[in-house]
Amino acid sequence: MQAYAAVPTALNSLPGLPQEFTGREDELAKILFMLDPRSGSGAAVGSVAGLPGVGKTTLAHAVGHAALDKGWFTGVQMVNLRGYNPTPVPPEDALEALLRALGVAAEHIPPTLDEREGLYRSQLDALAREGQRVLILADNASTSDQVRPLLPARHHAVLVTSRHALPGLGARQFNLHSLQPDAAVDLLHQRLKVADPDDRRVADDPAAADELAALCGYLPLALQIAAALLADDPDQPLSERVRMLTDAGTRLRGLDDGERNLRAVFDECLTRLSHQEADLYRLLGLHPGPDISTLAAAALTGRPADKIAPLLRQLVRARLLTQNSQARDRWFMHDLLRVHAQEQARTSMDRDRVPRRRYEQARTRLTDYYVRHSHAADTHFRRPGEAVSTLFAGLEQALAWFDAERENLLAFIHTHARTRTASTLGFSLGRYLGWRRRLQDLVTVRAHALEACQALGDTLNLAGAWNNLGTALRELKRHAEALDAHQAALDLFQQTGDTQGQASAWNNLGTALRGLTRYAEAYDAHQTALDLFQQAGDTHGRASAWNNLGTALRGLKRYAEAYDACQTALDLCQQTGDTRGQASAWNNLGTVLGELKRYAEAYDACQTALDLFQQTGDTRGQASAWNNLGSVLGGLKRHAEARDACQAALDLCQQTGDTHGQASAWNSLGTVLGELKRYAEAYDACQTALDLFQQTGDTHGQASAWNNLGTVLGELKRHAEARDASQTALDLSQQTGDTHGQASAWNSLGTALGGLKRYAEAYDAHQAALDLFQQTGDTHGQAVSWNNLGVACRGLEREAEAISAGENAVAMLIQEGDWARTGEAWAELAATLNAFGAEPSQVQEAWEQSATAYLRAGDDEAAATSRANAENTPGT
Repeated sequence: MQAYAAVPTALNSLPGLPQEFTGREDELAKILFMLDPRSGSGAAVGSVAGLPGVGKTTLAHAVGHAALDKGWFTGVQMVNLRGYNPTPVPPEDALEALLRALGVAAEHIPPTLDEREGLYRSQLDALAREGQRVLILADNASTSDQVRPLLPARHHAVLVTSRHALPGLGARQFNLHSLQPDAAVDLLHQRLKVADPDDRRVADDPAAADELAALCGYLPLALQIAAALLADDPDQPLSERVRMLTDAGTRLRGLDDGERNLRAVFDECLTRLSHQEADLYRLLGLHPGPDISTLAAAALTGRPADKIAPLLRQLVRARLLTQNSQARDRWFMHDLLRVHAQEQARTSMDRDRVPRRRYEQARTRLTDYYVRHSHAADTHFRRPGEAVSTLFAGLEQALAWFDAERENLLAFIHTHARTRTASTLGFSLGRYLGWRRRLQDLVTVRAHALEACQALGDTLNLAGAWNNLGTALRELKRHAEALDAHQAALDLFQQTGDTQGQASAWNNLGTALRGLTRYAEAYDAHQTALDLFQQAGDTHGRASAWNNLGTALRGLKRYAEAYDACQTALDLCQQTGDTRGQASAWNNLGTVLGELKRYAEAYDACQTALDLFQQTGDTRGQASAWNNLGSVLGGLKRHAEARDACQAALDLCQQTGDTHGQASAWNSLGTVLGELKRYAEAYDACQTALDLFQQTGDTHGQASAWNNLGTVLGELKRHAEARDASQTALDLSQQTGDTHGQASAWNSLGTALGGLKRYAEAYDAHQAALDLFQQTGDTHGQAVSWNNLGVACRGLEREAEAISAGENAVAMLIQEGDWARTGEAWAELAATLNAFGAEPSQVQEAWEQSATAYLRAGDDEAAATSRANAENTPGT
């Protein structure tokens, strides 16, 4: 067939790119790779698909310009197929436009589709023989049939844009999604700058710009409309536009600039759907969460999953829904499409009673689905011996379901506030959220459940709701609020005569009191809980109360009794086959044995706890056991292993997003790094712990981190900073009424003051520490304070007191079996004796005792130093 004319050297149907084109670098690079003549041979056909307003056409323009700039094509020709208009462009009309652009006169264009297709391909072949290459941009196609006649046989390239995937073309698929947040804000900024170069609203209020971009769903068309409205009102703050778009019910109304109307664009999409597809789209608007599973969609529609899945896939092809690439049974809508679907559902309900009744039934079915599955999944988190639902094969499957549905369930609770649904889901979700350490979510659902019980007058569940809320608040270290919640629960349980409930409330009250370091009251609360659990014949409850009693006794420094309590808890858990309870009891036993300086037994206990926590999949428990192992290994002077244990705890807490656990792990890691003399790293670890404790509002944790910081700063000889850190620790401990914390802080403060040569103040600080340690019955703390007092007295040249204090320290530390500290105390006593001119043999004996103690502690380096000092004692 004759070629009627040569192609012009530049086809100028390609419009210029808008200045604000941004955020599509990756997509542009991928399409250009396909078009690169060096990447392959033959015709290149690509298809860019995406939801309406996502910027497909603009990207196609950018591809055309970039390809021309690279010299890959003689020209670029664009044809708009108007595939989603009421009357799409037929392929024969598209071919006519392209033939004209290729230089064919109107009178030479044949009338039929087949003839035009043949002429079109012959024209392109003629150009190919001349070494010319053309890129055809077929914009806005709705079907493969519209595009197939436009495909060249070879050499040239076609890029199609469509809301559909158009699988029949055999094209390379490129899916275009919304912009990344930064690119969306940049588009908004650039659009406003085009209208007015002096517009600084985005730069001056970046938070509002971020929020506005999010409300626009990062969708280019929505962002362009919002920018146009802002440009039309240059005095309008971004925050005002944000407020206008915040209400989902009116958001689409706020995205209409008079020329472009996002709602109209979305409305037009529905005209291309079948009745069943459009109905499903509207029904999906009833779902409040971010995504939906195939089973939930089946429940929503009342149809079997195998019948609803093809309709969901059709909505995906129409780009009104997206299928999750990792979880193929899950589907989600773009935020603005979800708003549109909700609007469509409301409109249908307002228009007719029949749809309203049908939609209400659909809501009920969906709610029942979530309530039933949540309850079934929750049964796998309860204590051993309780019945579990067969709806899930086990804990792992229940966890996976909760993980997938968590955001949907939270959305349901929020949208059904003060209803039975909020109450039921609030009770069912709690154990899972605690397991996953989603603590803010936990407080939210517990608060919603309580509010629902109050609104419904549900006195039967009200006490339990208060108890659950208290537990959630306690996890966030909001102990005073937790105490009030548990007290409210106790009062209600007492009113109804519920012995089991009272036992639980007393047990929880004790835990909240421990968080407030009110250990004596906590002990009494746990003892009361134990008595009530015994009355109720609840072995699991007794085990929990004994375990908690052990922790309270540890706080009271009554370690022997604490050991017995934890051992009793362990025995009861073993009787009932409660693996999780055994793990917790072993963990607490390890901590108590560590306090008793029985480190080898403590190590075995913590390792057993770790093994059991791993068996049950309890990540939080594993982190706690690793942290405790770190402390015990530190006591065994196996500091490198202790560091690894603390790092393992930290890694697990970071995996689960447990901020408070991370804080504790960093704090322990700081202590271990200090023992390893890696003081700069220790400082960083303690500072990180402090920052995290501040984030979680844990005043007690902050005090501990400040105290550890003070110790590290002292080792770095930064004594003034060490003083300030220890003073802060003291102030915080006094705020919380933590007597033991105050004693430790006074001790650290005294050491820092000694480093500053302020011995009188140091003496007073160590004396205050000694008094408080005596109040709490902490013999080890007293021994350390005596040692520090001896150093301060030496600085004050108070010979008799210095020697007496040193001797007291040595005697008490030997009794405690802390050989590392004993070696240190003997060394300080040797220095004191030497300073006051004691007999050389006495000084030498003290150094030798120091070396012996260090050897028993396994610290060969310190022992060698003390032995060298003994050998070099003048006059011996």
